[in-house]
Amino acid sequence: MSKQNSVRLILILLLALLPLSESRFYIFLGTDILIMGLFAISLNLLLGYTGLVSFGQAAYFGVGAYTCALLMKKASVIFPIAFAGAAVSGAVAALIIGFFCIRLTKIYFSMLTLAFSQIVWAIVFKWNSLTGGDTGLIGINFPEYLDTSARFYYFTLGVVVISLFIIRKIVGSPFGRILTTIRENPERTEFIGINVKLFQLLAFMISGVFAALSGALFGIFNHSLFPDLLYWPMSAEVLIMAILGGMYNFFGPLVGAAVILYLRMLVTSYTQYWPLIMGTILALLLFFFPGGILGFLGSRRLFNREDR
Repeated sequence: MSKQNSVRLILILLLALLPLSESRFYIFLGTDILIMGLFAISLNLLLGYTGLVSFGQAAYFGVGAYTCALLMKKASVIFPIAFAGAAVSGAVAALIIGFFCIRLTKIYFSMLTLAFSQIVWAIVFKWNSLTGGDTGLIGINFPEYLDTSARFYYFTLGVVVISLFIIRKIVGSPFGRILTTIRENPERTEFIGINVKLFQLLAFMISGVFAALSGALFGIFNHSLFPDLLYWPMSAEVLIMAILGGMYNFFGPLVGAAVILYLRMLVTSYTQYWPLIMGTILALLLFFFPGGILGFLGSRRLFNREDR
């Protein structure tokens, strides 16, 4: 077994043993990291592998969260079907938004993803009769068989591990290698006969599915949803997570999510000026680790810069 596989196995084992600590703080933090880590990795399928800088990932996160919650609360749909419905809604939203966005490139592409994200946010914010508007949705409870924080943690861990396994297979497949070829040189890729727009759209949809699943987990975990989940700062935050952890390493965004969430929880317990301190810390981290944390460790041969 390679060194990298040994490290991954140890990490999974530690995560599985976390609820045995009986610490609600660590269970809460671990669940939050897993959810946001999946969200960040879903974005990195576009950012790190396809070379598309999206400022609208929060739209799929929010669509998945609201779809799952509304199906459970207003349509009395059982959780497994509502959860699957969240994935479908994420794919559909990504298909519609991606259809228009992939027609532009570079900064114009990024700005259009932001524009569509704001449109989705505005719909959620104004549709009071369905989404609750700025009041949000309150009282989204755990399903009966996931009615403790430890059970929901294990469920989240299972969803994330399975999702990461699927995404890993995707990026390691011929499809994933075509995505990295598009990232490096889309014009040459188009020249050799590959339909670049089609592959970008498929990457959009896959990314939307896993972003929506993380959103559905987030809504149930927090028992409530608000339109701010779809606002642009959410997209910016997950983008920072991916870059900070290392967007050219598969597990980089997960590490970035863990670092940011832990630092936020640590800083907010000491001062109300946490945005200033967090901004300073993140600026220093990005300055000293321009390739991300795992990119830096990879240069020291502790982790491979894999799956570029």
